[in-house]
Amino acid sequence: MSTPDLLIVGSGLFGLTIAERAAVEHGAKVTIIDRRPHVGGNAYSEIDEQTGIEVHKYGAHLFHTSNERVWEYVNRFTTFTGYQHKVYTTHQGEVFPMPINLGTVNQFFRAAYTPDEARELIAEQAGELAGTDPENLDEKGISLIGRPLYEAFIKNYTGKQWQTDPKDLPASIISRLPVRYTYNNRYFNDTFEGLPTDGYTAWLERMADHPNIEVQLETDYFDTSQPLNKDSTRGNIPVVYTGPVDRYFDFELGELGWRTIDLETEHLDVGDFQGTSVMNYADEEVPYTRIIEPRHFHPERDYPKDRTLIQREYSRFADSGDEPYYPINSGTDRERLKAYRRLADAEPRTLFGGRLGTYQYLDMHMAIGSALSMADNKLPDLLRA
Repeated sequence: MSTPDLLIVGSGLFGLTIAERAAVEHGAKVTIIDRRPHVGGNAYSEIDEQTGIEVHKYGAHLFHTSNERVWEYVNRFTTFTGYQHKVYTTHQGEVFPMPINLGTVNQFFRAAYTPDEARELIAEQAGELAGTDPENLDEKGISLIGRPLYEAFIKNYTGKQWQTDPKDLPASIISRLPVRYTYNNRYFNDTFEGLPTDGYTAWLERMADHPNIEVQLETDYFDTSQPLNKDSTRGNIPVVYTGPVDRYFDFELGELGWRTIDLETEHLDVGDFQGTSVMNYADEEVPYTRIIEPRHFHPERDYPKDRTLIQREYSRFADSGDEPYYPINSGTDRERLKAYRRLADAEPRTLFGGRLGTYQYLDMHMAIGSALSMADNKLPDLLRA
């Protein structure tokens, strides 16, 4: 096997973007390795065998961005549908539009407030803790939107996400809880939004479809039985590593904390279970945080009219061996990350990127934007190293 000019560890959007730029802009021979049996990281999707419905294997992925460069770049590999994401929340047997907007406020309070009247009401309710410094997430939420809306829509939902009473969570977890004083319930405010017309996997595979790019799946960077392992490549060839940064250093400074999700899939003999793609469940007695019904991501497709599937999503702290989704980012995590970054900066001919490699949550457009920035500013020097 010939030695590549660049080794990419991980085939998520960050790694695929770096690989594509290296191959196209620099003519580099690139090898991507991934321990999973597919490309695309958590953005990967697959077709459900029973229904033919495209399923986001690792949870709902919605593409949106206001970055014109990112939008132009991704459109080289896929077109996008006109899908606009809208979310609803079930609370005490009633469905409300999210994010909290004028419709939510008027429905919740059984009123017909004007925008100014709603602003005055929320300001009055949020003033309950005026003059105090919130000591926990519970108090912070009340100080932002008032007790009634916070306790109905935020408190228990957040508690389920974190498996922790919000009174025991730091106030710093939330900086703002926006309330819209219009009836607009489009979830994202970005300029561009949609879902890949042919699905995520088709898009992701096109990014790697270049004669200079080789993809090796089910290949673990830390497995010394395969030739492109860490021991054999470290310092010898340029590497862009997008796996967990603490795993790279064999957890020598301790493990970084993550939350993960479990998805429980159920097939149903109905054509439509909930009428929307995502339904949140705000009440404590419902163990899952939301139900995803993937058929609604692509209403333009000819899916079966008598069969559907749903995914109940449960959130919990990740154990060793779980897929890490969201960094916990506790004080201990932040101190460990600083130390890991110092080690990463000293690694020969190696760059760290992506959600796992930098220990930060990145939406898809953010991962691509970050990779394009690395390709501009760091990749040329890495390839010359």
